[in-house]
Amino acid sequence: MREGIILSIDSGEMKIERTHLKDTLKWVESEIKDMRQNDQKLEIIIDKLRKQAKGKYNEELDTKEKLYGITHKSLEKYEESRKKPYFGRIDFREYKNEKETFYIGKFGLGDIQNGDEKVIDWRAPIADLYYSGVEGKTFYRSPVGIVNGELSLKRKFLIENGELKDAFDEGINEIVLKSNREEGNPLVDEFLKINLNQSVNNRLKNVVATIQKEQNNIIRAEKNMTLMFQGAAGSGKTTVALYRLAYLLYRYKGRLNGKDVLIIAPNKLFLNYISDILPDLGIDEVKQMTFEGMCSKILHIKGKIYSKGKKLSDILENKQYSSIKNITLNSRIKGSILYRELIDEYIEYIEKKDLNIDDIKVDNYILFDKSEICRLYSEDMKYLPANQKKYKIKKYFELKIDDKIRKVINKVDFLYDYQIARLKRTVKDGPDKRKEIRNIYDKRDRKRVHIMTQARKNFDDYFHSWIEVDTSRLYENFLTEEEVFEKIIAKRLSKTCWNNLVRETKLNVENNIVDSDDLAALCYLKFKIEGVPKKFKYKYLVVDEAQDYSNFEMAVLRKISTNASMTIVGDIAQGIYDYRGISDWNDISKNIFKESTKFFQLTQSYRSTVEIMEFANKVLRLQKNNLSSVKPTLRHGDKPRIFEFTNNRDFSGKLDKIVKRVQENGKSTIAVIGKTSTQCRKIRNYLKKYSAYSWKLIRENDNVLEEEKMIIPSYMTKGLEFDCSVIYNCNEENYTESELDKKILYVALTRALHMEYIFYSGKISNIIKSCAR
Repeated sequence: MREGIILSIDSGEMKIERTHLKDTLKWVESEIKDMRQNDQKLEIIIDKLRKQAKGKYNEELDTKEKLYGITHKSLEKYEESRKKPYFGRIDFREYKNEKETFYIGKFGLGDIQNGDEKVIDWRAPIADLYYSGVEGKTFYRSPVGIVNGELSLKRKFLIENGELKDAFDEGINEIVLKSNREEGNPLVDEFLKINLNQSVNNRLKNVVATIQKEQNNIIRAEKNMTLMFQGAAGSGKTTVALYRLAYLLYRYKGRLNGKDVLIIAPNKLFLNYISDILPDLGIDEVKQMTFEGMCSKILHIKGKIYSKGKKLSDILENKQYSSIKNITLNSRIKGSILYRELIDEYIEYIEKKDLNIDDIKVDNYILFDKSEICRLYSEDMKYLPANQKKYKIKKYFELKIDDKIRKVINKVDFLYDYQIARLKRTVKDGPDKRKEIRNIYDKRDRKRVHIMTQARKNFDDYFHSWIEVDTSRLYENFLTEEEVFEKIIAKRLSKTCWNNLVRETKLNVENNIVDSDDLAALCYLKFKIEGVPKKFKYKYLVVDEAQDYSNFEMAVLRKISTNASMTIVGDIAQGIYDYRGISDWNDISKNIFKESTKFFQLTQSYRSTVEIMEFANKVLRLQKNNLSSVKPTLRHGDKPRIFEFTNNRDFSGKLDKIVKRVQENGKSTIAVIGKTSTQCRKIRNYLKKYSAYSWKLIRENDNVLEEEKMIIPSYMTKGLEFDCSVIYNCNEENYTESELDKKILYVALTRALHMEYIFYSGKISNIIKSCAR
């Protein structure tokens, strides 16, 4: 038995489970053998068909390739399961039926010959009992309705390399835990403790075996709504959001596919961090982007984008208060619901000007009356974006234009026929009369040709000049036109405030820079004028670190989501972009997602030890929010240690000792967390000179996190975790008592799983001083 681990089931039960595991592994190997043979046969057939097709389409080849894609993916599932086919077991007796035993695994594993399920997929309805069911009478929801019955066993297995190490029954664990209760700390089973004590690598871990009840409730919530949850640092909010996505793709297979889904993440580094878990969960073809990256594609931006991360770094490093005040105020305005409302009023202003139009004419003949155009635009097609209305009107008129031209030609014919008839009545027959009649016929024919060609040209020219395609020009007009200011903006913002905002935007344009704070307005304006591009319309969205998105940015994301089907996750306590981000979940629920919205809160942290989390909680309580303290998992370690250093040679020497200690404890990932990117570059230079180890500097545009020893800016650590974090120079100058510094420090303090060290030179920060008491 492993030291410190309680074997929750007796030796007789362990013997039965070991036998079952051995039989299951033998069966898995047999299935793999059969699948490989089938794979090889298919490969031979496909190779033969490809040679026969010679590059041309072949229906049989297409069918076989699709079949191979399915069978090979199934083979990969079985091969991955050969060392650990399942992690849990439930015994459940459905009402009026016999008790059945179900083994729960990462994948559903079925017998190819008879179709029997040997292992149940964790996303299957009955597997809900493993995560949220309680012993005794209970139920689970299936596609056909509620299934009632009795749950008599919930068992968790610790399997390593095909060998059963330990097994825990939930009921027994509860007894053990109650006997070891620690005042003020939540209970946690031994199985979870073992998994949490493992070392972390540079990828998000698959924790399907340790999903907790409150997490499971979020994962299995209904699809057609906006689901928002506030998740404390280390609560597994990113993992829960991705597992929810995996569950929905499984639950609604055929109606929801990977290509229908978009994941919005804070930066490229974070996208790379979650990259391995997506295919691991069976999530294929899902689009993953940052908000800035998505907007750049929608708007076809070629120039440089001034990212929100770079702006935050500049704010943190700028000592000129007035400059910071202007930058943050401009960001706050551009990210607000107020700014969206101003854009909406501006669009109404544009549309009123759009209706200051003429008839569509050819010569003096009216093809389409302006009153009909105005009625179609402002009444019949009111629900459509401006340009789509115009395109639809054009398409509608194209169905009628031939008839309109014909009617005009009939009028022309009538006019010339009248002239000929009159000539015939008033002029005597003779060569001159015949000549004049021919001239009139020629004029008529030329007029008819002219009408037919000119009518089409006038029609096309009319819509070409009427349909607006340059959204950026419209945005520029919104900012600079005096009439727009007087009619729309003056009643909501002061001239001084507006001038500051316009000045900053103009400077960016001159330098061929697009401020990330302008992206929401540009996209929103484009959507309202041109509509959302079809390839950017998604059935489901996952938005991580949502507290860092402005209200306006969330409104843009709502526009690209069909029926507002979204999972929105974040932590207000980590809102380091508080000058522009979300400070209250109710705001976006009320102002943006007015449809069905459901809110959850996760306060349990599974990342850090009790000691690390207790220290971070003291910083959390210093913030101006109404959040409860985070509840740490009952997993102990050393208290965070605070060191003073005299110079950077001294810091490097102490850091090297920490590295040695971390490695001696069987851990690997160590992050030195600097406040800003500039500070991190300096740390890199110091460590290059004085440290015995090699350190990787993480930059804002990096998308790979491969090194075990890294230097990283505070604002880039969100969502990441390390075995050990070292927070650089927490003195009173670096970390003041501002709300922003409290949040940045809280983020940095909640990254470590096992060990945490805090360094300062000079006078220690008052925030740290108060936490150390």
